[in-house]
Amino acid sequence: MSTTISPPDVLARIVAHKQQEVAERRSLVPTTLLERSQYFNSPTLSLLGYLRRPELSGIIAEFKRRSPSKGWINEFAKVERTTLGYMMAGASALSILTDTEFFGGKNDDLTTARKFNLCPILRKDFVIDEYQLLEARSIGADAVLLIASVLEPTEVRRLGLFAKDLGLEVLLEVHDREELLRTLDVAIEAVDLVGVNNRDLRDFSVNIERSLELAQLLPARLGRVAESGLRTAADIQVLRQAGFDGFLIGETLMRNSRPEKACAALIQQLRELQTVR
Repeated sequence: MSTTISPPDVLARIVAHKQQEVAERRSLVPTTLLERSQYFNSPTLSLLGYLRRPELSGIIAEFKRRSPSKGWINEFAKVERTTLGYMMAGASALSILTDTEFFGGKNDDLTTARKFNLCPILRKDFVIDEYQLLEARSIGADAVLLIASVLEPTEVRRLGLFAKDLGLEVLLEVHDREELLRTLDVAIEAVDLVGVNNRDLRDFSVNIERSLELAQLLPARLGRVAESGLRTAADIQVLRQAGFDGFLIGETLMRNSRPEKACAALIQQLRELQTVR
């Protein structure tokens, strides 16, 4: 049985566990071993570049088994079938949850997706240490997530520049105007894309107005990604018209017994909507 976590505690508990987890992994798998991975020095794909390709949907389709607020979403989904189906449906990129304790993911999920897909892959995790960036490179990621609500702006800059030195792109996640401005003021050169998370971490409510409100504050050179709460082609169309390049969609797809079919249906609806307009 899964355990859900109340909003005030979720980030603190995740970060505390992540600190312990990183220390344990570093002791078991030294960085020299990570650097021997077949993926460590292989070319990476540009998440921003793929999101801006006009023939693709802009959708970052996520593989997500569980969440701290909802418990199990799709415990038995298969990585290979789901992610390959996402790409064949026309998704621009993949997002793979690799956190085990709270999201039911693992590093092997991303490596499996990498073996079967030729699109950019975002490692979705709570990055707090350079070791995790080396790890991301070693398992086949093209981009990593840095979350403003768990990192100081100076930490975003330090980790972001390190990631870019490794050939990884950086998606900065923000929740509000204050997080966005204070972080970019210090770390803008360490960031490739900004993701606006429409979920309020205080109560887990979701509202895409968050993305629309912040759209005009996002620098044009940075990719713009809307995250959470995107359910329909109409939602995506509204956000695209507001200047967003990417649309990260997880739970909406993963609640279907065949997430890849839900993705294909959504992209077809989006194409039909664009044709009508």
